[in-house]
Amino acid sequence: MFSHVMLGTNDIERAKRFYDAVLGVLGVGEPIRNLSAGGKARLFYRHQGQTFCVSEPINGDPASFGNGSTIGFRCDSPEQVRAFHDAAVAHGGTSIEDPPGLREVAMGSLYLAYVRDPDGNKLNALHRMPPAG
Repeated sequence: MFSHVMLGTNDIERAKRFYDAVLGVLGVGEPIRNLSAGGKARLFYRHQGQTFCVSEPINGDPASFGNGSTIGFRCDSPEQVRAFHDAAVAHGGTSIEDPPGLREVAMGSLYLAYVRDPDGNKLNALHRMPPAG
């Protein structure tokens, strides 16, 4: 459905340190760095056919987060969710909502963590627990 997800940043080097750490937990390697036609720095993280990008806004205005927006990252285990969360907090992110843990929702059991990156973007680490029984 998606070709990529891109978030804005006001500090590309700070964003690189943050996303290198949290995406590294998911097995994502170094980003491809390039410049937009207008000279704005961008980072492209590629993993398993997916692309996640961080960019200085091309229009020159400050980056801001989307109220009501969340970018979710699939994790392979509750431990990976916790590691994602802990890496985010250790690299300038902020833990938000409930602490990482199990949530029972209409779609089943989910192990979740929510953080904000240094620019305020809301991120979610999610592991779908196998059905009981």
